[in-house]
Amino acid sequence: MLTVLLWGVPNLGAASATLAAESRYYLPSAAASGIVTVRPHGRAEAALTVLTEAVAVKETGPAATVAKLGEIYTFSPSFAALTQNRPTLVTFWNLQPDDAHDFALMGPGDDTSILMYVKLPPLAKTSYVFTFHRPGLYTFMCLRHQPEMSGQFLVLPVSREKPSVKAGNATAKP
Repeated sequence: MLTVLLWGVPNLGAASATLAAESRYYLPSAAASGIVTVRPHGRAEAALTVLTEAVAVKETGPAATVAKLGEIYTFSPSFAALTQNRPTLVTFWNLQPDDAHDFALMGPGDDTSILMYVKLPPLAKTSYVFTFHRPGLYTFMCLRHQPEMSGQFLVLPVSREKPSVKAGNATAKP
C-alpha cells in the first residue's frame, strides 16, 4: 500500500496527477475555513455563474491548433471580484458533453496550497456558497487542462464607509 501526503503543492503538474483520483475531491478543511468557507448550499447575498468553454476541441477545431496544442478550454468569466465575508453562490456550468473538468481553489497571493478540489461533471451545474474571510487574489484552475483553464477571484475588503442618501443621490458619510 502506498500513502501520499500533500503538504503543499509547488508543482502543479504533480498535483494534477496526485489529485486525479476521484476519492481526492474535497472542500476546505477546518484549518482552511479561516480563509474561505465553502458549503454545498445555504444563504447567499450574491451569485456568479462560471461556464466551462471549449476554445479548440477535436470535434470543431481549428484542426491545426488541436493537432499542435491539444484541446483547449477556459473558464468564463476567468476573473471576478467578490466581497470579503459576503456569501456568494458560485455555479459552475460544464457545457461539454464528453469532458469532465475540475475546480481547484488555491490559497491567496503566492500560497499554492489547494484549499478545495471538486469535480465538474459533463453537462451539469455544480454550485457552492463561498464566503472568503481574507481579502486577496485567489487563483482557481482546472488541473486537467493546464495552463489555459484558470482564473482568479479578487476578494475585496468590506467597505468601512456607511452610505447615506440625500435628495435622491447616494453619498458617503465622512
